[in-house]
Amino acid sequence: MDFGDYRAPWWLPGGNLQTVWPALFGRRGDGRAPVYSRVRWDTADADFIDVDFAAGPEAPAAGQQPLLVLFHGLEGSSASHYAQSFAAAAAARGWAFAVPHFRGCGGELNLAPRAYHSGDHEEIGWMLQRLRQAHGAGPLLAVGVSLGGNALLRWAEEAGQEAGKLASAVAAVCSPIDLAASARAIGRGFNRHVYTRMFLASMKPKALAKLVQHPGLFDGIALAAARDLHGFDDAFTAPLHGFRSAEDYWRRCSAGPHLGEIRLPALVLNAVNDPFVPAASLPAPVDGTWVKFWRPAQGGHVGFPQGALPPGDVNAMPRAVCGWLAGHIR
Repeated sequence: MDFGDYRAPWWLPGGNLQTVWPALFGRRGDGRAPVYSRVRWDTADADFIDVDFAAGPEAPAAGQQPLLVLFHGLEGSSASHYAQSFAAAAAARGWAFAVPHFRGCGGELNLAPRAYHSGDHEEIGWMLQRLRQAHGAGPLLAVGVSLGGNALLRWAEEAGQEAGKLASAVAAVCSPIDLAASARAIGRGFNRHVYTRMFLASMKPKALAKLVQHPGLFDGIALAAARDLHGFDDAFTAPLHGFRSAEDYWRRCSAGPHLGEIRLPALVLNAVNDPFVPAASLPAPVDGTWVKFWRPAQGGHVGFPQGALPPGDVNAMPRAVCGWLAGHIR
């Protein structure tokens, strides 16, 4: 199935409705919500990563069944609507499923003087290496959603030929592969009043808690004054992770300019009407040796609802992405 042919139901017109409704009201999965088993990994910098496994870390037939790894989006988690839908899609195929949480996103403030960001490819690589070791020789597939998708693509780009030793294929869903363009888009008009406010309401308290944890780590006054993602990234994300400014961070971490360096099968799915990811910021959808583009006209940001009548569901996209990944198992 090529999800590039997706069309939204008549009762959800426009990218914003196709984004907001599925997150709040869409049916997630085909049955009960996934029951996770959590494992905590210690990191080399005296911190921790929490990983949720839908079937437990030692699932039946481990080492033979595929493992689907999901990297969540900005302020997401294993409880996000898309994570639950991907968990259901994986279960329907008999796959194991895991959600590694970026630092500070598992429900507990992390310990180190750092957080997470859109280009954290070294962290992605470390997580995949740990999961590869735990899963044995079975196929490993990875999907990243929004921020997690850009970070996953940056890992594939940096790893080059080595990426195929850890994963059979990767997919990025609604990912801002031009971070500057997406930051500008989310900082204007309706997006600024709704999405930016929502993200900052979660991100700023966590950042200020990090400052209490590590006094002097960054400029708390500048962080408190931030009213958009530029202000937040300039005051917090950039200085914590070795970037000169928000602009330097966005430039160095955007996956779009480096897609040609990928050397394993990679799917890049973006809706043209995504309110976070301007269509003009995306590269021409010309399929190369390794990268496959799906670019439906509709779908919003991680929405893609279906159903003749409300409430609809958000399961078709995860099923389609898993179907594409399944075609590249080796």
